[in-house]
Order: sequence, then C-alpha cells, then structure tokens
Amino acid sequence: MTPAPPAPANVILIGMPGAGKSTVGVLLAKRLSRRFVDTDLLLQAEAGRPLAGILAAEGLAGFLAREERCLLGLREAGCVIATGGSAVYSAAAMRHLKRQGLTVYLFAPAALLRQRLADLDARGVIRTPGQTLEQLLAERDPLYRRYADAVIDGAG
Repeated sequence: MTPAPPAPANVILIGMPGAGKSTVGVLLAKRLSRRFVDTDLLLQAEAGRPLAGILAAEGLAGFLAREERCLLGLREAGCVIATGGSAVYSAAAMRHLKRQGLTVYLFAPAALLRQRLADLDARGVIRTPGQTLEQLLAERDPLYRRYADAVIDGAG
C-alpha cells in the first residue's frame, strides 16, 4: 500500500475581497487541525489602522509596498493562510508564498462579490480611483489564475 503524499507545508488562499478566503480559511484550518493566518489582520495590526485607513494615509503604492513587506516576511509552516486580494500584484511575494505551500484561488463571480461587499471603500478594497468591481475582477483574475495551483469556484 502506497502511503498518502505529505500535506503541503501551507495552504495559501488567494482571491478577490468577498470571495470567502477568511471564512473558508478558518473552516479549513479547523478541519486540518492547522493554525489560521489572515494577512489582512497582520497588516492592520502592524499599521495600527484598518485597511481603508492604511490606503487613505499611504496611498495605493504605499499600501501595496506595505503588503508586500508583510507577505515577504511570512515564515509560517503548517498553516492555512488567507491573503489580501491585492497580494497578487507583487510577483516577489507570490513567488515567496508559492515556495511555502499550495496556492488555491477561490473564484467568485462579480455578482456574488457585489452581494457580499456593500461598500468597497469602507471595506478597504484596493483599487484605482473610479475602478468598478467588475473591472477589478477582470484585472486580477488572470493574476490569480497564474499563481494558483488549484482553482475553486466559490459560486457553488
């Protein structure tokens, strides 16, 4: 009998805000008896303010640089990690995360994301001024797919 392959060092969840990364991450971590890490929470704790506050104070470039430093500093093992939706904008951070485990893209269509995200600005969704949710998804989807080892359709 062939032994089961070892579990990946980490399971890294990527996807749009509202796709369910944190919700699925908590449940998956419990199921796998692993620790759960939410990089948005790490980022907020380090900055001492919510995501929207970081964006307002530091601008888009400053936010993305801060997020990249946070992701590159991760040295977790045996965890389920939920990343911020904008993590895929940093190729260096994504290479770092992919070396640490299995990367799973939780896909959700724009209509479902819109139901889950009442106010993009209050939620701290990182986007260029005036960019719609649909435009943001169209921009990020190819990046999520590029870095994903697996894609799960969160629409059902």
